[in-house]
This record gives sequence, structure tokens and C-alpha cells, in this order.
Amino acid sequence: MMKTLFLQPPSFDGFDGGAGSRYQAKREIKSFWFPTWLAQPAALVPGSKLIDAPPARIGLAEIVRQIGEYELCVIHTSTPSFASDVKVAEALKAANPSLKIGMVGAKVAVQPAESLAQGAVIDFVARNEFDFTIKEIAEGREWGSVDGISFRNDAGDIVHNKDRAILADMDQLPFVTDVYKRDLRIEDYFIGYLMHPYVSLYTGRGCKSHCTFCLWPQTVGGHNYRVRSPEHVAEEIRQAKKMWPQVKEFFFDDDTFTDNLPRAEAIAIELGKMGVVWSCNAKANVPRKTLEVLKANGLRLLLVGYESGNQQILHNIKKGMRIETARKFTQDCHDLGIKIHGTFILGLPGETKETIEETIKFATDINPHTIQVSLAAPYPGTFLYKQAVENGWLDLDHAELIDDSGVQIAPLHYPHLSHTEIFNNVEVFYKRFYFRAPKIASIVNEMVRSPQMLKRRLREGVEFFQFLRERRHAA
Repeated sequence: MMKTLFLQPPSFDGFDGGAGSRYQAKREIKSFWFPTWLAQPAALVPGSKLIDAPPARIGLAEIVRQIGEYELCVIHTSTPSFASDVKVAEALKAANPSLKIGMVGAKVAVQPAESLAQGAVIDFVARNEFDFTIKEIAEGREWGSVDGISFRNDAGDIVHNKDRAILADMDQLPFVTDVYKRDLRIEDYFIGYLMHPYVSLYTGRGCKSHCTFCLWPQTVGGHNYRVRSPEHVAEEIRQAKKMWPQVKEFFFDDDTFTDNLPRAEAIAIELGKMGVVWSCNAKANVPRKTLEVLKANGLRLLLVGYESGNQQILHNIKKGMRIETARKFTQDCHDLGIKIHGTFILGLPGETKETIEETIKFATDINPHTIQVSLAAPYPGTFLYKQAVENGWLDLDHAELIDDSGVQIAPLHYPHLSHTEIFNNVEVFYKRFYFRAPKIASIVNEMVRSPQMLKRRLREGVEFFQFLRERRHAA
């Protein structure tokens, strides 16, 4: 077995490269997701190590100092961070010329030849799901026999092996929490709407929805929701509780945990027996009867992608959601005491000044506990990217999706709506939502009741206004 380092490389300050579901970018409030996509193959490679540099505040010099111990380095990359990640790879190879460097992630999954051409230091890239691909590489197999990789042969030519079969039996995968415990400090990970400390993991991969912008189902996970058994999930949570008695909340980062309602209820009942607090991603169509079961068994919060308050835009992006259904679902959650972190996207196809106003009004009407407002990001490999290129909505100088400091830009523009108008309306949206008397009163009440929440919201407030200043500079 090759001595293997799994690396989430240092990048822009505060850059969340491990974001599982949608965007790799700097957040309005500093946030870090667990590097689950790296931890999973790391759990398959004995003697490996995982370094998640951004949340651990580990710089390149320290990684270079350690790299001489390793024969193989697997780097998780993304479209926004790729150029920076190649520079990291160059520094590692310079320090250890015999090191083999592979890259994984959606960027290289859909652009293997381009990635290898742009990064001469990269020895191979792994396409699609890469857990067992990396295990076979680490075992020292001949690269020509490893499904799912693209690599340079001895002549310098790029070779594309056949695709790896998608994993069906998800219970074959070992627990990622073993790697978290071995290599990470869970207190380094925080998300504004989750209790701290939290732990996140996947109970399944893939999403049956076909949202045109969503990165992972279109590039790595697929549209078949493949799941771990409720017993397998419960056993990992049971073990994690013993590992970290200080954990306040578990989060299931499946693209849509509620795609399989009977299974979601079965997992909830197992969690209820343990008395754990948990949250998950959900589509805004979960029936009230299921919500009641989840709430009765420890559910605290749902992360819900509303995207837009305009029905035509939801049709344009193939969301498969009716505004009236989302309204009823949200009211059901309010009635049952389930908090919602709602996510919205500005700049999707069909966006106008009027639809932006409609979405802001929709958000204030349904009033989720917290929100995140993102800019439509056409990642390579998504239908949105294909649309944007074909229609001239995307300029090449916006293709990296972030600015020089890692802040998300507005890459799309339309004949009737400019980059700047879309970009500036993010700040308008946040202010209109949060600077309302009822919302301010709710936040103040939350802070008064909890000293920990008081400190946290004050810190987040400072970060939020710093973020707005950075955005104005970027504009």
C-alpha cells in the first residue's frame, strides 16, 4: 500500500473547498463543511492521512515539510480553486519529485483532458465516484487496469480508461467518522445555521431531481439515489456519539435526504431511540405526516433549496416544484417547530428585475429562520453551463466563478440584466430579509436566551458586514 496523503489544499482565506452540495466559495459568514468526499476514500486506504488545510489553518509550508513521507497525494479540487490547487501540486512535486499526484472532484471528472493539459504536474485524475479507484491506485495496481482514471502514460500521452461502475451497495463503504476522529478536529467546522460542534456525513449519494445548476448529481453522484441501510447509518451515529459526546448536532449532507420518505422515517426512528439532534437537506415537498415523524425523533432543521419565488424560473431550471407546495411545506414546518435554512439563487435563466423582487417578497413571506443567497454558478458539466455557453450568457473572463479573493461573482448576464445588477441584488436581498423588525426581534430573542448564541451571532454579524465590504470592492 502506497503511503497516501489526502489533501484539501490551502487556498483563499476562508474558502470552503469541501462544500458538498453546491458551491465552493467564500461564504458571507465563515463556514466549513467536513471533507467527506476525501474522507471516504481515506477510510479505504490503511495508513493514509487526511489534511483539510483551510479550517485547520495549515499553510503550504507545513504541507511541503511533511510531503517527503508520502508516495501518493490525492488532492480535492474544484473549478474555482483549480489554478491555485495546481500551484500547490507544483510545490509538492518540487519538494518530492517521486510523488504521484492525483486530483479528484467535479472539475476533473468532467474535464479530465483539459485538467491534465492545464496542470502538467498532475499525474492522473479520477472521474465520477472515485473511492475504490483511489484504493486501487494506492494498492499499486498498474494504472492501465484501473477503471475511472485519466492519466499520462510513459510517452506523455493522455489515456482515458473506461468508466468505473457506479457503486450500488453503499453499505460497502466504511465509516467516514473514523477518519474524522483520526485526522480532524471537529471544532474547526462550523456552519451558521447548525449547532456547534456539529458532524456531517452522507447516508446516500445521487439525487433524483434534475435541477440544471446542481453540481454533484450531474458530475459525480448521478440521479439514482443510492443509499446506506438505516441500520448502517444508525451504527455510525451510535459510534460517533461515543467518539464525540460534545457534538450538538448531526447533519446528513445527501443532496436530498427526503427523496426516500420511508427510509428517512426509518432512520429518524433509529435516531430518536438514541436521543440525538439532527438536520438534513430536504426538498420543499415533504408531507406533513413525514415531518411529524422526523420532528418527533430529533429533527431540528431542514436545509431547503427554494431557489426562486417565480414559478417560471423553477420550470426553467427543472426544479420540479410548485410555489404553492413550497408555501404549504414551509407553514407545516413553522407549525411543527422545525427550523428552516432557506437557500435562494439570483441570476438563473429567466431572471429579471421583477423576478428578483418576486423572490425577495416570497422569502420574506414564508420567513425561514435563516437564508443564504447565492449567485447562479454555471459549473462545467452542468446543463446550466451548456445553456450559458450556447446562449452567450457566460463570458470567458468570468469562467472561474470567483474573484481574486475567493468571493463568488455573478458570472451570468442577460440582454435585459447585467452582471452588476444581479451581483448587487444579493446585498439588497439580505438587507430586505434580515433588516425587518420581526426578524431582528427574533434574532435578539435568540441571543438573549443563549450566551453561546450571543457570542456566535455577534461574530457572524462582524463577518457578514466584512463580506459585504469585500463584495462592494469586487463590484
